[in-house]
Amino acid sequence: MKTILPNSTIGVFGSGQLGRMFAIEARKLGYRVHTFSPDNDTPTGQVSDFEVKADYDDLDAVRAFARSVNVVTFEFENVPSRTVEAAAEFVEVHPRGEILHTTQNRLREKTFLSSKGFPVAPFRHIKLVDDLYRGVSDLGTPSVLKTAGFGYDGKGQQKLTAIGEVETAFEKLNGNEAVLESFVEFEKEVSVVCARGQDGAFAHYGVIENRHRNHILDVSFAPSLVSEAVFKDAVAIAREVAETLGYVGTLCVEFFLTRDGKLLINELAPRPHNSGHLTFDACVTSQFEQQLRAVCGLPLGSTEFYRPAAMANLLGDIWSKGEPNWAAALRSPNIKLHLYGKSEARPGRKMGHLTAMATSLDEAIAMAEDARDALIDLPRS
Repeated sequence: MKTILPNSTIGVFGSGQLGRMFAIEARKLGYRVHTFSPDNDTPTGQVSDFEVKADYDDLDAVRAFARSVNVVTFEFENVPSRTVEAAAEFVEVHPRGEILHTTQNRLREKTFLSSKGFPVAPFRHIKLVDDLYRGVSDLGTPSVLKTAGFGYDGKGQQKLTAIGEVETAFEKLNGNEAVLESFVEFEKEVSVVCARGQDGAFAHYGVIENRHRNHILDVSFAPSLVSEAVFKDAVAIAREVAETLGYVGTLCVEFFLTRDGKLLINELAPRPHNSGHLTFDACVTSQFEQQLRAVCGLPLGSTEFYRPAAMANLLGDIWSKGEPNWAAALRSPNIKLHLYGKSEARPGRKMGHLTAMATSLDEAIAMAEDARDALIDLPRS
């Protein structure tokens, strides 16, 4: 176990909003932050000490970056394996490159989970059109076809409702490998955001409930409206996943909760997660500070919630009629606004979020949604 003390430098691969909030927490604790990505003036770079703009395939730049920091972590898991290997020549990398290699590909991830006995929906590996015909025959319809790599926010997914759709769906894969999954009739989607330290210590934020719109997370809230049995089972599964992986850092395990009360793992996120953004305001230790503590070999912090909390995502669509009415959204003193510093607002692009805390969960959810509605519904001065 290696302890990285304050005044040291943390390297971050990736430069989006997750890295931005990580960098804010790291600087509060006295660390310096260097970020590496193919872009500049990024959400992470705007609050980091140093921003490196280079391709992940530029291994000379990766090695130079690794030599300038004391430890490397991620806010974006789709970093090539050779990039991680090059950095690991000079500095510890958390989570390990093998974990990223597994989790950045749906097929590898589901194969790993299934082989270790974790609950997942039945699935099939799709490489040829005949595989897809057999898969639909085995799993039935509806079923969901997902590209094996580089998918998020519903990208790379197709729902098949009849055998006659196989040819068209396969053509849309453009030669990419895929996974066919049974369609899950779920009651709700929940997640467990947790952290595991270098010493094996484990901390979690309970079960967070998530509501999506157009496959993009819309609202998250905690505590979730699940039974005690489901709560305990979800946390136990998340802990076992982290321990089986030998994970170090913050991890999110996303679940489907079926109508008969069973949990199925949808996917893993080897980093802080959108559903855990509410911890930035609502908890003693946020998911981002927890990531920092874990990768630096420090004790994990308290995950206690101050009050029930809800988070509402702000997508680029909110800017469609001009600058949102920020003052209207902030009229409630219990609303916290987070904007990510992105220069261009595009439909579906995550631009920020609102967090609300209240004495009851229903009140917190209503406050977050009302504040978001106020951004576009109220007249602007």
